[in-house]
Amino acid sequence: MRASSQGVTVVALLADPDVPTEIAQFLARTLPTRLADKSGQGRRFDVEVVSEPFTAGTEDLATLMRRIMDRGSAENWDIVVALTDLPLHSQGHKLVVNVSHEHGLALLSLPALGGLRLQTRARRAVEEAVLGLAGPQATGAEGPPQSQPLLGPFAHRFAPIRPHPVGAEETADLRYVVSGLRGYLRVLVGMVRANRPWRLVPALSKALAAALATGAIATLDSTTWSLAGALSAPRLVIAMIGSVGLMIGWLIVDGELWHRSTEGSPEARQRARLYNASTVMTVGIGVLVCYGGLIVINLAWALFILNDRVFASMTRTPLHATEYLTLSWFVASVATVGGALGSGLESDEAIRAAAYSKREQERRHMLQDDHGDQPSN
Repeated sequence: MRASSQGVTVVALLADPDVPTEIAQFLARTLPTRLADKSGQGRRFDVEVVSEPFTAGTEDLATLMRRIMDRGSAENWDIVVALTDLPLHSQGHKLVVNVSHEHGLALLSLPALGGLRLQTRARRAVEEAVLGLAGPQATGAEGPPQSQPLLGPFAHRFAPIRPHPVGAEETADLRYVVSGLRGYLRVLVGMVRANRPWRLVPALSKALAAALATGAIATLDSTTWSLAGALSAPRLVIAMIGSVGLMIGWLIVDGELWHRSTEGSPEARQRARLYNASTVMTVGIGVLVCYGGLIVINLAWALFILNDRVFASMTRTPLHATEYLTLSWFVASVATVGGALGSGLESDEAIRAAAYSKREQERRHMLQDDHGDQPSN
């Protein structure tokens, strides 16, 4: 990397595809001005966004730091901040940021920032990292003093984030991690946020079509009317949980979303558990949104099509608001089972984004394609 010239510091945001790239592009709009205001001394910053799957094939911190360092060495960058949506680990703890002042590098794992106000938290984290790397301590031969970490405000703002020791042989000289139950939940929510579960709903168009068709027919069936009226609230809840669980399980099995680690290390097993938990939560949120939509649509259909006299003659119960709601709720459970069968018609790509392991496979293929396109010497 070259030294800053004419008071301009070139900052590269090296981002994995998808969410990290979107966040990097968002940050790049205001980051130069915010950094200049905070750094003072008339310093200017130029921010570039580079989107490439730099984490493809590995989650080893040492390997990733070497990749980032090699990438930065080939460009005219003063500072490189790498953003990834993969949960990274360090000695059993979940990594937030890895910093090397000597090489002007920082690696930020976005899931560790949580799922709420992600862009704001990412902006603050990147600003802290850049300002720390651009400060006078970053240019010293001996690196930053361990007693006064340059990212001191970082841990305070994003508690339960805390500093973590770094080995003398490592590229990094400063590291922050999250640990414990709060840290686990924080990373898990961040992973679900990165999975963007709301995109699963339109991806399940065939399953929704099957569910809507099932619901439309079931609403007209007098047997369904009698069953809905005879079921108590606990049984309706059980029917809902069973149908939603069946849908979630079928989507995961049919889409081969369950991650099985090929490594036997504790970190690999922990990573597999995180991957699978985030996949279940992501698919679950998507299915619950679909379930809620089915209730609304079934209710509208019932209000339009049902005749109170016919309903009363078949069930001996007048058709009031309670009956409409109970019937719509029960039909939504029946329709969700029909939707699970229809989900078998979806392509693998339709739900692949709900699993980290699938996105990792796509990034590996992307990296291989990029290398394959390069001309041979």
